[in-house]
Amino acid sequence: MTANYTAESIKILKGLEGVRKRPAMYIGNTSNEGLHHLIYEIVDNSIDEAMAGFCNKIDIIIHKDSSVTVKDNGRGIPTEMHKEENIPAATLVLTTLHSGGKFDNKSYKVSGGLHGVGISVVNALSSYLKIEIHRESFIFKQEFTRGIAINNLKTIGTCSDTGTIVTFKPDDLIFSTTEFNYEILEKRLQELAFLNKNVTINIEDERTNKHSAFYYQNGIVDFINHLCKNKEPLLENPILISVNYENTQLECTFTYTKNYESNILSFANSILTQEGGTHLSIFKTVLTKAINNYAKKNNTLKNITLTGEDCREGLIGIISIRLPNPEFEGQTKTKLGNLDTKGQLQSLLYDKISDFLEEHPSVAKVILEKASLAYNAREAAKSARELVRRKTVFETKNLPGKLADCQEKDPEKTEIFIVEGDSAGGSAKQARDRKYQAILPIKGKILNTEKSNLHKILSNEEIKSIVAAIGCNIDKNFNINEIRYHKIIIMTDADVDGSHIQTLLLTFFYNFLRPIIEKGFLYIAQPPLYRVKYDSKSKYFQDDNDLRSFLIDRALKKISFDIDFNLKDLLLRFINLSSIFEQFEQEEKQEKFLHYIITNNIDAQNLVSYLNNIKLALNLEKIEEFDTNIKCSYIQDRQLKEFYIDKSIFSSKLYAKLSELYELESKIKFPIVAFSQLKQENNDKNKLVFNNLRKLFNYIDEISKKGIEIQRYKGLGEMNPQQLWETTMNPLTRTMHLVTIDDFNQTKEIFELLMGDKVEPRRKFIEENAKLANLDV
Repeated sequence: MTANYTAESIKILKGLEGVRKRPAMYIGNTSNEGLHHLIYEIVDNSIDEAMAGFCNKIDIIIHKDSSVTVKDNGRGIPTEMHKEENIPAATLVLTTLHSGGKFDNKSYKVSGGLHGVGISVVNALSSYLKIEIHRESFIFKQEFTRGIAINNLKTIGTCSDTGTIVTFKPDDLIFSTTEFNYEILEKRLQELAFLNKNVTINIEDERTNKHSAFYYQNGIVDFINHLCKNKEPLLENPILISVNYENTQLECTFTYTKNYESNILSFANSILTQEGGTHLSIFKTVLTKAINNYAKKNNTLKNITLTGEDCREGLIGIISIRLPNPEFEGQTKTKLGNLDTKGQLQSLLYDKISDFLEEHPSVAKVILEKASLAYNAREAAKSARELVRRKTVFETKNLPGKLADCQEKDPEKTEIFIVEGDSAGGSAKQARDRKYQAILPIKGKILNTEKSNLHKILSNEEIKSIVAAIGCNIDKNFNINEIRYHKIIIMTDADVDGSHIQTLLLTFFYNFLRPIIEKGFLYIAQPPLYRVKYDSKSKYFQDDNDLRSFLIDRALKKISFDIDFNLKDLLLRFINLSSIFEQFEQEEKQEKFLHYIITNNIDAQNLVSYLNNIKLALNLEKIEEFDTNIKCSYIQDRQLKEFYIDKSIFSSKLYAKLSELYELESKIKFPIVAFSQLKQENNDKNKLVFNNLRKLFNYIDEISKKGIEIQRYKGLGEMNPQQLWETTMNPLTRTMHLVTIDDFNQTKEIFELLMGDKVEPRRKFIEENAKLANLDV
């Protein structure tokens, strides 16, 4: 029997109901990416005003309740009545899909929001949205809930400026999370500022008091310099090429670095096209042709034809196109479709790049030398691959001798552990379930593939073993369908050396086996750092925080407090904050502490109480070395701006932690009174009084460790096979981290910072973050 299918089964979704019914069709998904896409849609409208020449300032504010305000000084959305719909134009734009001023090519010659669904989609997916329009000397306002107007557009005052202010709160009935990530937004807004020179973009987070301002006079040239901050450029200045045809402008800037990988970002009307498209293919084709023709014309390379891969090795580039009618694929605009003007733009760009090479022979020489080295390395790698293939090292029939393979042959059911060291490898081989778990031991730290070309990488025995075991080959011969395991698990010691090996392996997978990460096949095992024996039981803990939480819980069962706050959370926060401050106080000069005070706008008059409160919280007698009266006078007599040059002494994270410690201490009323539940000789409850958090913590720490034995593992080899199985390898009890790539360019930047040739940025990163690390010293 089939269900009735009649005319009544056909539903018409009116207004914005369709957006709420199928939000992923409009914003990609309803998780983190889709949430942030709401802000991008509003900001893109402001950017359209900037590209049209009517806006030079955009402000974004994240409020404490996770609502967001986007403000620009553009022309303001039109407010007059729409003749056909008989409602104000602003109301129409906010409540109707495919409405807006971007379809007639008059209001906007160039626009990123050509679908006309952006702000209406944001309205539909917000529990509340308010729009304020400054236009023609009047201020207009209207409010909505879940896409439905709750009042009419009305005039609320007069003004002398123009612009649009949109405030919205994402609907928690739609989104799995409504917490915006400041760093994600900051990166995208900085990107927009690079792409739209002379436009100021500000972002402020009221939740954390973070704020950033972006303004770039040189546009995408500044962008290239920013991308090269952790690299060593081969050219003194980036190359900038711009061509125009009809209403389309194609702008390219690029340089070469000592790195081996290329990184080209492409944008269409200021929107990142992650999958590239026609504008990117134009640039790649033209660059290869221009370099080869220059070499041939000047007889620079004999009997050599460079490939596009050769010409782009080490290249960092930005391709930005502005055009009236882009053909994007999907609402999230990740790829630009065909261009009617492709042939003309390609011809113009070729002429411009060719002319540049002819006019700058010294630059052309550097580019050709880099491309020639890439050609030679590619030929050497080709020979190495052929040699390897003849030796059948990468053939699945000839697996590495050190591999302990599993019995199951279905990749969806199998997993392989890449384990550092023979001792840990031997323990893992005994611990595993040989039916579906394979073990591949590797020796020590593998080659740093961020600093190596493919020829050198293919000669490394450990890397060859990994590639052969996984089965899907490498480089041009890579085939994800040949993979032998759908879970590839990096398992290293839970210490600094283990983290280093993890980073080296992740660098290799990211650079040469990235589809494995993109498919969700790469994991990092989480072996425990501690084993605690108590009351004839054993319990494992993965890190210091887990252990501390357990110990505090254990101690608090033996004490009763007459307080109205969560003491466990308080103590955990105190431990983290005080350890940071103690390192700071012991290692840094007092003058630098004063710079912290000043750059965080702490009143000079309150300096004495500030220092005393920290001293009280931490029981640090060395604080008394500050002559606070002299220092206060010293601060008051000087102009504060003199001290801002030292703001980089500590990272903003450390500043925040110090401030948090002070706030934490100031909110607690001392003394804290407690009663011990421990048995005493007189069997009476002991009254305990604590005048500061340090004394309270010391007491908790002392009683929490009574009657227990704590074992700290220095390596996987210290665990017997049964313990390794229980804690790290058993699918029913283990914890693993799935390796993902949320942002390609940010990920690449981190690998270059940590593993690249440039030492200074890495040193700075270590200096700024060393105090936040948990080192096994």
